Amino acid sequence: HVQLVESGGGTVEAGGSLRVSCTTSAVTFDNYCMAWFRQASGKEREGVAAIRRYSGTTFYADSVKGRFTISRDLANSTLYLQMNSLKPEDTVMYYCAANVPIQLGAVKYCQTAREGTWGQGTQVTVS
Repeated sequence: HVQLVESGGGTVEAGGSLRVSCTTSAVTFDNYCMAWFRQASGKEREGVAAIRRYSGTTFYADSVKGRFTISRDLANSTLYLQMNSLKPEDTVMYYCAANVPIQLGAVKYCQTAREGTWGQGTQVTVS
């Protein structure tokens, strides 16, 4: 059962950049379909970006396409989300997830029979 720990959240001015990280306990990190979700208080959790296992192909929600980049460091079993041109509406909790189905537009990714795992979240505030 992989463990996920997010870090790197904080406060940034609108138009600025921030990178959040997700450190995992995975031994074979490329065997996991990884994703970032976000959730505002009182709202449903929404998918932000996903990176497919093995191939590393990336996918994004329309709301962040061109501004956010998901990436992974296989040597350190770490997932990243680089966020540029941040907007006040990006102010939410960000969660990383392993093998959790994620809906991005009309397509659902990371659909697997394997058990999904969530991190505890990291807060991003854009002022």
